[in-house]
Amino acid sequence: MSRVYPFDEAATARAVIDEDGTLLEWNEGAQRLLGHPADTVVGRPAADLLAGDRPPALPGGVRWEGTVGLRHRDGHTVPVWLLAHRRPAHDDHRGDWLVVSPLTGDRPPATDDPLAAADLIQSPCALAVYDDELRLRRMNEAMASVMNLPEERVRGLRLAEIGGKPQSEELELGMLRVLTSGRPLDMQAFLRTGGGDHARAWLARMAPVTDAEGRVRGVSMAAHDVTDNYRARQRLQLVNEASVRIGTTLDVTRTAQELADLCVPALADFVTVDLLDPEDYGGEPPARITAPVSLRRTAHQSVLRGIPESVIEPGEAEAYPALSPQADSLTAGRTMTTSVAAGDMDQWLSWHPARAERVRTLGIHSSMSVPIQARGLTLGVAVLTRHLRPDTFSADDVLLAEEITARAAVCIDNARRYSRERETALALQRSLLPRTLPRTAALEASSRYLPAARAGVGGDWFDVIPLSGMRVAMVVGDVVGHGIQASATMGRLRTAVRTLADIDLAPDELLTHLDDLVLRLSEESGVEGSPGEVGATCLYAVYDPVSRCCTLARAGHPPPVLLRPGGRPEQLDLPAGPPLGLGGLPFESAELELPEGTVLALYTDGLVLSRDRDGDSGRERLYEALARHTDSLDQTCDHVLHCLLPPGGAADDVALLLARTQGLPPSQVMTWDIPADPALVAPIRKQVVDQLDTWGLSEAAFTAELVVSELVTNAIRYGSPPIRLRLIHDAATLICEVSDSSHTAPHLRRAKIFDEGGRGLLLVAQLTQRWGSRHTADGKTIWAELPLYEEDF
Repeated sequence: MSRVYPFDEAATARAVIDEDGTLLEWNEGAQRLLGHPADTVVGRPAADLLAGDRPPALPGGVRWEGTVGLRHRDGHTVPVWLLAHRRPAHDDHRGDWLVVSPLTGDRPPATDDPLAAADLIQSPCALAVYDDELRLRRMNEAMASVMNLPEERVRGLRLAEIGGKPQSEELELGMLRVLTSGRPLDMQAFLRTGGGDHARAWLARMAPVTDAEGRVRGVSMAAHDVTDNYRARQRLQLVNEASVRIGTTLDVTRTAQELADLCVPALADFVTVDLLDPEDYGGEPPARITAPVSLRRTAHQSVLRGIPESVIEPGEAEAYPALSPQADSLTAGRTMTTSVAAGDMDQWLSWHPARAERVRTLGIHSSMSVPIQARGLTLGVAVLTRHLRPDTFSADDVLLAEEITARAAVCIDNARRYSRERETALALQRSLLPRTLPRTAALEASSRYLPAARAGVGGDWFDVIPLSGMRVAMVVGDVVGHGIQASATMGRLRTAVRTLADIDLAPDELLTHLDDLVLRLSEESGVEGSPGEVGATCLYAVYDPVSRCCTLARAGHPPPVLLRPGGRPEQLDLPAGPPLGLGGLPFESAELELPEGTVLALYTDGLVLSRDRDGDSGRERLYEALARHTDSLDQTCDHVLHCLLPPGGAADDVALLLARTQGLPPSQVMTWDIPADPALVAPIRKQVVDQLDTWGLSEAAFTAELVVSELVTNAIRYGSPPIRLRLIHDAATLICEVSDSSHTAPHLRRAKIFDEGGRGLLLVAQLTQRWGSRHTADGKTIWAELPLYEEDF
């Protein structure tokens, strides 16, 4: 019967001394060493046992060792090696010293003692000793088990000859360094030993073997299997890499590809990432998955070139039935591992012969399907497959794959939400911008809008607005910020510009009213005392094809670029004006005459500014691009964007409007000065009819005669001289304009039964396509447009 407590207390001399130097304990071993019984020494000063007249000072620190002379009971001195430990104070006492000395350690082992050889042969650590030629001299059973070779067969071989691998040669070079330097060395290696199926991680601790004179006579090596620690570090490193490498962009496809790239070859030989198509479920992933499951291949990666394992390409969709790894994993909501050897994949492969052929050809033996889940939603599934690596997926592999996929799922969901918000904002932005530009006799126009590559849509806008008298307004603006809020603000400003343009305000007056609107929007944003919280820039221009005059004003916006026929691109020198939203500062307009065929380039600063260039260099590139313009404004727009924007897209959204001016020939315009005499209205009507006959517009003569008669009569009755009548026509429209020096504008009203007046403008409104008035520097102009084509009913 074995002893439960195999320790011999008498084999050690042990005593306890308190802080005052008084002996508190004295065991049997101490009595055997010095002959003093416990009752004769306990409670007395320990210094009484010291040989000599001067007792040494109590040792400092927490441990002390050394040889001292102690007085035996019979009077002689015994030199004793002592080891003293300071024990901390606790509830029972205030601290003491434990002093011990071995009583059996000085006896040499017997020649037949099995413990004498246990240091090498029976050690659980794999040990080997090599001579000064680095040839194996001895190794224990643990090392023989590692090598899977008996000692007597390999004794005399070098490590490189025993291992036969490049890693073995590297270890041997390390042993050579120990042999020549005499200093120990630690090396790590990852190799397959003893004909094993799997490589393992090893820590080789090498130390010199010296003789009695200290000469290095060989090298000892202890091999420690650190595979578990090595793989744990690998997994931790892979998780850390996942946090850095996955989610670098807010792009769903890119994020899915980063997940696949990270897992190959660290976890699998082939990885696929298939995501649910939100369009199949009303824009959001479903709360519950049922088979069959329709998935779209978003990304895949393989250790083999060309990814031969895949049967579908990224972007293609496939319906996965029940019993497929993808559907089973998604419906169960957890990771599923399958293997060919276990027969888990038989039904799936029999349903899909193409995959069965790839499995058979490439030797695919196991797979792991991990649901991609985030915020309670299932987004898709990642399938990891092995065929070059012989080992199947372990429980640790499953945990690691789930950890990495969980991190990727959050990034994919963020990218999905961002993409959806971006698409919503972009749809809003495009709905607020003109889908097509109006075709006018004043100019030919073409435009482009591009959202920012990363920041998303912003508040850039453009517009072409037909005005009275064949004139046309061009506007380009930029609201500060990005996202839906900026798009909504842009829509409000664009609507305001159209409303202000309808009342024919001059460019500087229009910007003043627009500045007031932006100030009100800032107040509505809830930030008191912070003017400019909602900021914007704007450029507004009005072109008259009759006079070929263009009037422009800008509010903190980049000036347009002008390209006259046969000339070089140049930037117009316009008064800058403050950005909209500052309030209280005036705007100035400039007027210039533009030859027919002049190209105006209106743009936002996202076109010329970028991370690698400033506005000046960007404008130079714009000049170069416009200098190579073609007759097609559409092609010129594309060429400008191609020359100025980087391949990955602009950092800010871009709006570009190109307009080529056209002039109206003098033959299509007729002007009369009207005397302020009602009796002369009839001759004026006849002159109008004759002019329409000259133009070949006799079918419009009756309506035009009535409109002219009413407008001229009102000007004579209510206006102030001088009075002028002007007719303008193009292929589709006849415009009648009557101007006088009075600033009082007429109002449309419904006449009562017994009223003698008040029906003229109502008649004009009924007979014309549209009518209105505009103020001029000299007074006002009343105008009316008559269509020159039959409307289809």
